[in-house]
Amino acid sequence: MYPDFYHLLRDWFGIEIPVLSLLKTFGFLVAISFLAAGYTLFLELRRKEKTGLITFTLATVTVGKPITPWGYLSSALIGFLVGYKLVGMFLNYKTAAPDPLNYITSSEGNLLSGIVMSLGALVLAYFNNKEETKQAFAQKQVRVLPSTKVGDFAVIAALGGFAGAKIFNAFETWDQFIQDPLGSLFSSSGLTFYGGLIVATFALWYYARKIELDFRHLCDAAAPGLILAYAIGRLGCQVSGDGDWGIYNSAYITNDKHQVVRADIPFEETKLKFQDHLKRHFSKNDSIPSVSFVAPSFLPTWTVAYNYPGNVNNIGVVMKDVQDEYNSVLPIPVFPTPLYEFVMGSFIFLILWLIRKRLTVPLGVFSIYLILNGVERFLIEKIRVNSLIHVGGMKVTQAEIIAVCIVFVGLILFFLRKKINSWISPSNQINAVETRAN
Repeated sequence: MYPDFYHLLRDWFGIEIPVLSLLKTFGFLVAISFLAAGYTLFLELRRKEKTGLITFTLATVTVGKPITPWGYLSSALIGFLVGYKLVGMFLNYKTAAPDPLNYITSSEGNLLSGIVMSLGALVLAYFNNKEETKQAFAQKQVRVLPSTKVGDFAVIAALGGFAGAKIFNAFETWDQFIQDPLGSLFSSSGLTFYGGLIVATFALWYYARKIELDFRHLCDAAAPGLILAYAIGRLGCQVSGDGDWGIYNSAYITNDKHQVVRADIPFEETKLKFQDHLKRHFSKNDSIPSVSFVAPSFLPTWTVAYNYPGNVNNIGVVMKDVQDEYNSVLPIPVFPTPLYEFVMGSFIFLILWLIRKRLTVPLGVFSIYLILNGVERFLIEKIRVNSLIHVGGMKVTQAEIIAVCIVFVGLILFFLRKKINSWISPSNQINAVETRAN
């Protein structure tokens, strides 16, 4: 596994740059996922603008207005935070590297770099103000296209998604959450995708209303990027080995050389052999989730049984003769579900991208996204380890419940999309466009 870019470059090319331990592979791929989703959203919004499905709004822009004292103060404050936290993080990378997010949310930082960056921000604000006031004070209206708001969409989705992911994860792991609420909320681990999706959707709906963008078209335009971002994020889980993997494959075992081989003893004996590892993750009353599945001849073993050596959370047993901070390996291999979700998510993205122009009725693409996403997640939950909830005599996961609900919502939207769109009067849409144009 490659928890950060220091380990990746060291293992691939023999290059050691310790400060790169700050750059986590999972965080990097999450950032890439947002960029990919933003780019596909931009392309779709631009296409809808060209075809006249969505139009511009008018915004009032003020030129020649001097910066207020509060403007200078906020610039200085932002500069200080950047210097104190971000620059300080690089200067103290050995302390910050194990958990950069925890460092950012702590009181630690570098005071000198904070002061220097604050002064730099003040100087920059002064020269910007000097250039701005060269123009005569005036207010004018400009046309603003939705495709120029992609950056705003990304920030809102990121903040809403993170908040929702942490809140829903707290409900899913309530016993651990109440033991350390603040530590749980501000840690870099413990994220529930569907919680992020739900909260981010409501946040974007509210923002779309503010900028007078038809939310139906925003949903369709965002759908391909949403599943693409999910797939890339799961690739981050796989590369870093963040613990978001599947149940044990009892047909295999990890040998002393950290290799996955066919198990030569029954699984009951395997559980006794590694009971110290298992009891840290499963109580005595829990059954150890496992399936025995031997890889077909055309598939490599790691596609069905992987032991995540050097995983970022150090889950497993210590590897012999490995002198590294990430030195754990799973004694019993698991199904690499992040890899499966990356493949399935990428496939769903291709489907949505190919059909996006054919489904002309608004909410068509988004409804297909909901259906396929829900089916994919429901199926993968069958071989993932997650907290179980008792519902009507059944044991299910939070994700399975939400996945089923999302599939039903998608089906309803797909079959009733024409009726839903008929509720929005075409004349009202035309009047709204004319009002914005005038």
